[in-house]
Amino acid sequence: MEHLKAFDDEINAFLDNMFGPRDSRVRGWFMLDSYLPTFSLTVLYLLCIWLGNKYMRSRAALSLRGILTLYNLGITLLSAYMLAELILSSWEGGYNLQCQDLTSAGEADIRVARVLWWYYFSKLIEFLDTIFFVLRKKTSQITFLHVYHHASMFNIWWCVLNWIPCGQSFFGPTLNSFIHILMYTYYGLSVFPSMHKYLWWKKYLTQAQLVQFVLTVTHTMSAVVRPCGFPFGCLIFQSSYMLTLVILFLNFYVQTYRKKPMKKDGEEPHAGKEVNGFSKAYFTATNGITNKKAQ
Repeated sequence: MEHLKAFDDEINAFLDNMFGPRDSRVRGWFMLDSYLPTFSLTVLYLLCIWLGNKYMRSRAALSLRGILTLYNLGITLLSAYMLAELILSSWEGGYNLQCQDLTSAGEADIRVARVLWWYYFSKLIEFLDTIFFVLRKKTSQITFLHVYHHASMFNIWWCVLNWIPCGQSFFGPTLNSFIHILMYTYYGLSVFPSMHKYLWWKKYLTQAQLVQFVLTVTHTMSAVVRPCGFPFGCLIFQSSYMLTLVILFLNFYVQTYRKKPMKKDGEEPHAGKEVNGFSKAYFTATNGITNKKAQ
């Protein structure tokens, strides 16, 4: 335990030296004071993918329809809560859409930070997306972009909550929460074969994701053009990260919808195209700084 604590202290000292003082308003919040839990859970996530695929190789795939129904419903409700609370709290604080600093809104900033903590924690919950793929032996869905997005979002938002937990950080999660309501509703319905004929709008969800990424980059860069005191380095980092998602997601969109014929309404999805109640469109590029997933 002493070695673990020493290792934890070294990691946190390194991060504090790199990024500067943390926001005192979030000190003591669950999982935020130390980076070790977030890092360890990410490593565990990657190990579960590797070991899980080996374990399932000689075993029958699981159905998980009931679990998936509850899971999709739960994420939908959580996304609806985050969307409503982000809108209300940013409105209460009189947030500026172009650029919002970290301290001028008082208690409204704390309210935004509380919602963004849930947004950070939701990225841990969304690790289950990949675990469901493993248990259903849908290894073709576990792409580089899928794993990259899920693992990086969880770690990035740990940093966001510690150093920039409000202000300009509110915009991306607001958009992403709205998109997740639509997407997880779609995924929940797609668990049931009888509903497939009504799910003609998958392509438009894919387009909505791409628009989300572009809007988030635009919003972030607007604070560079007209500064308001929000940390410049954070703006550049977020913009760079989101641009990688734009490029990868745009490439996926072209490969999926421009080079391949669309399925007719009511046609049953191919086993490799929609699994686990989730479309490949989401998992190969998404979720939430925004594939399944920018998810």
